Amino acid sequence: MTTNANLQERKVAAIARGQGNMAPVYVERAVNAEVWDVEGKRHIDFGAGIAVCNTGHSHPKVVAAVKEQVERFSHTCVMVSPYESAVTLAEKLNEAAPGNTPKKSIFITTGAEAVENCVKIARAYTGRSGIIAFNGGFHGRTNMTMGLTGKVAPYKAGFGPFPNEIYHVAFPNEYHGVTIEQSLEELKMRFTCDIEPSRVAAIIIEPVQGEGGFYQAPAEFLQALRTLCDEHGILLILDEIQSGFGRTGKMFAHEHAGVEADLMTAAKGIAGGFPLAAVVGKADIMDAPLPGGLGGTYGGSPVGCAAGLAVFDVIEEEKLVDRAVAVGERFMTHLKDIQAEYPQLVGNVRNTGAMIAMEFVNDGETSKPNPELTKALTAKAAEKGLILLSCGIRGNVIRFLPALTIEMEIIDEGMTVFKECLKELV
Repeated sequence: MTTNANLQERKVAAIARGQGNMAPVYVERAVNAEVWDVEGKRHIDFGAGIAVCNTGHSHPKVVAAVKEQVERFSHTCVMVSPYESAVTLAEKLNEAAPGNTPKKSIFITTGAEAVENCVKIARAYTGRSGIIAFNGGFHGRTNMTMGLTGKVAPYKAGFGPFPNEIYHVAFPNEYHGVTIEQSLEELKMRFTCDIEPSRVAAIIIEPVQGEGGFYQAPAEFLQALRTLCDEHGILLILDEIQSGFGRTGKMFAHEHAGVEADLMTAAKGIAGGFPLAAVVGKADIMDAPLPGGLGGTYGGSPVGCAAGLAVFDVIEEEKLVDRAVAVGERFMTHLKDIQAEYPQLVGNVRNTGAMIAMEFVNDGETSKPNPELTKALTAKAAEKGLILLSCGIRGNVIRFLPALTIEMEIIDEGMTVFKECLKELV
């Protein structure tokens, strides 16, 4: 019989340790928010493949679309022999992107590629080279995107040097005492001390930080960035890789702030589990690179585009943007009860729709993170059949990223397991 243990042994021998896995649980099948491993054990999934399966595992509409596409053809390369599904999906993305300015899209394969292409497009359009990013931001693991990422361990450690002309400033974070004014002042200091605004191509920011800890950028801050970018001819890139496709109670998270991006990244939830990513931006900006300057062999694969079109249908038909709000509220009811029971351990609970977080501390002090408890919780949960993810630049945040289609009773069942794990550990 195949077991999790012998598969983990084989994996350690065959796959480089840098591509680690959270727990030795090997999936045999998955449906919506439930996963069964190779030993037949059921697990409740509060991670959704890191916000990829917003429509749940194996949604029937996505599965049907993929099967139909594979039976017709699997690949021709959209830059060689294109197909209607790519055009239709681009049209839907352009329409869904916030703002009234005409949009265009490109397809690539991963979120990091989307970020890389945003930088290329911004530099081509502006003729400038500088990029400003934020502490705690996560934008990928390629050399350029590691440079943009504002967290060293484990993403940047040992991999330098990184590209030059990348500058970081503080992300506004009320819980950690960083005000909007402080962040803006630090940004202005970069203009004074490091790089003049006329050499900055773009500012990139996540509307809700993902790996950094699920902190939402205040609406006033995003609005101030939009004004500042317009003043200096700088492009505003909004990284919606983890926060997009209904996850936050809006189709894209920066809708909460009422701003329009010059360029926007999209990936993860775009295709229900199939590798697909996109850059969506203002049409004149997107057209700055010459033909052939953007693309990739697998970008906009026919299978991925078929899945992406099905995801759009599911989001609309099942009203998943609204359901993200209800899912977040259900989680927060449980998390606030836990916070009240353990005030010395739970420093903060927060959510933006179904991007939900619990931050652990010692002695009730924000300045005393508790990554040890966070790590122990994810391990204990895995033992008890609950898939949990951690995050945060201090490693002390549990993030909840359930499928937006998750049943409410599954949320309650999973949170009962979570409470049991916490009780056993403390």
